[in-house]
Amino acid sequence: MPDFTLTAAPPLAGYDKTFGDLRLTAPADLAIVSLALPLGGEDAAKKAVKSAYGADLPEPGQSVMARDGARLVRLGPDAAFVIFTHATPDAETVVSGRLKGKAYTTDQTDVWTGLELDGPRSRAALERICPLDLHPDAFAEGDAARTVMEHLGTLIIRTGQDRFLLLSASSSAGSFLHAVETSIENVS
Repeated sequence: MPDFTLTAAPPLAGYDKTFGDLRLTAPADLAIVSLALPLGGEDAAKKAVKSAYGADLPEPGQSVMARDGARLVRLGPDAAFVIFTHATPDAETVVSGRLKGKAYTTDQTDVWTGLELDGPRSRAALERICPLDLHPDAFAEGDAARTVMEHLGTLIIRTGQDRFLLLSASSSAGSFLHAVETSIENVS
């Protein structure tokens, strides 16, 4: 019997398309690890995050870039994501090792698919499918929110002036990509 090797690949791996002045990409080697702050150990977990990443865990609904390029995203009072570039399937081990057991960690990399939208009309494209107010006065750089886009659960993070990271379930990656592409095409 022949030997087979399975290789994990993100569902949108290699996607990179330009629509006029907008660029939509699937970030390569995107790793996502969830953090849960233990009851009674919140302060120790926050100190461990600060020590490991050189940044305070932001307030819920906010994100911050760490010194090594990781993005810390606070989802709630006791929940956060660490999002970073990592090519091998051991992202959880890397994060848990840095935090020295002060927070509960779970690898979420295969659960989510990511798209990054960049360009001056990115907000116009997203406003067609996102019910959030994305005006810079209401949704500043670093802001993060859970929402729905075309009936698909989405985490949206404003990562720059005209740049957004969109995360949705990997099981509906094709539908998510189609919804974002269609919205972009309607404003291009």
